[in-house]
Amino acid sequence: MKDFNINRRLFLRSATATLALSALGAHGMDIIHPAKPLRVGLIGTGWYGKSDLFRLMQVAPVDVVALCDVDRHQLEAARDLVKQRIASNAKAPALYGDYRKMLAENQLDIVLVGTPDHWHALQAIEAMKAGANVYVQKPISVDVIEGEAMVAAARKYNRVVQVGTQRKSTPHLMEAKKNVVDAGLLGKISHVEMCCYFHMRNNGNPPVQAVPDYFDYEMWTGPAPLRPYDGLPHVRWWRTFSEYGNGIMGDMCIHMFDTVRWMLHLGWPTRISSEGGIYVDKTGKSNIADTQSAVFEYPELNCVWQHRAWGTPADPDYPWAFFLYGEKGTLKASTMRYDFIPTDPKGTKIHQDVVYEKEKYPEDLKEKDIELNAAPATRLHMLNFLHAIETKGKPVADIEEGHISTASCIIANLSMKLGRPLSYDAAKREIVGDAEATKLLQRTYREPWVHPVV
Repeated sequence: MKDFNINRRLFLRSATATLALSALGAHGMDIIHPAKPLRVGLIGTGWYGKSDLFRLMQVAPVDVVALCDVDRHQLEAARDLVKQRIASNAKAPALYGDYRKMLAENQLDIVLVGTPDHWHALQAIEAMKAGANVYVQKPISVDVIEGEAMVAAARKYNRVVQVGTQRKSTPHLMEAKKNVVDAGLLGKISHVEMCCYFHMRNNGNPPVQAVPDYFDYEMWTGPAPLRPYDGLPHVRWWRTFSEYGNGIMGDMCIHMFDTVRWMLHLGWPTRISSEGGIYVDKTGKSNIADTQSAVFEYPELNCVWQHRAWGTPADPDYPWAFFLYGEKGTLKASTMRYDFIPTDPKGTKIHQDVVYEKEKYPEDLKEKDIELNAAPATRLHMLNFLHAIETKGKPVADIEEGHISTASCIIANLSMKLGRPLSYDAAKREIVGDAEATKLLQRTYREPWVHPVV
């Protein structure tokens, strides 16, 4: 991984040249073309695991050495898709059902972690120990101490860890940061709103059933509580249970809150409060909130989150979004667009839509379930990851930044559970003056799995 060449010809595959160049410049990087193919392993071959792998394959020479999944059918299907994207004479990736065996038998440059949230910490840390740099999906952890351990491991083993919060690499949002926020068009910003109104809380009452022979449910569950098996947990069923994640707060708020922190150069909130619960859809097995609000407090600035898995969005054009309110204007932004609206009626409004790269990457159009609007962002995110590896620097979504955003959302859920505001002391790794809340910063693992320590 030490021998890299700069290859600007790769840029010819980038869409919207001016905007993309500006985006790359904002990340302080150039296109990276490794002298040797990167040895890559993927843990978790579901929807977004494959998507991340394919975006990496599009921007750098890659040798997909190994794939790992506890669902044999999903694993074999992923192998077949990888084979379609590599040279006919290239070796097909080895398949594994246990990530520990994959890491032990292969020397990997990069490991992508695309498993459900409750697995992120253990798998990312083991990959770092094995010598790999890691691209881990958000949220990085299901409890705060997991995140602390991940940051510590990245520093101890000197690994580059990029978190899949690719809004920081989304071209139109990078432009909004540069041309609106950093340019001072908003003036002093003293209020932020963030929201998600997608009807994304899966629910229902599927019956308990036998585990299919191609699915290792024990290994899938890992350190989480073992629920009675009621069907394959893929495609959002697992996200509806707090045993495996942190609900819509942990899934969707982290993206918008992380983007706001990046745009406004914010660190840890001074205090976090939240309230909510299951207010509308009380049927089914889901135990995550369908309605929740949270306030992340900073000096002279509150960042307010709201999600509802029912009803209509407050702004139909911005159903999952953030709004920066400044004395000189407002910035409305989402994964699909942004609008700057000046306070002065004579001022100039600015609008920009998402960048697509359908013509430059026609293979995207054939990929099942791809998020076409997110593909350019993930490609830039991967390039930034590679650049950080080459320069031994920190990527734009460094693990510590991912931890702050993840942990803040987790603490919001703890606030909702306890019914009181919470302040986290990152140096002491405790909730200030609250022993009960501090105990909740670390979940109990199911044996024989052992919780990582700092």
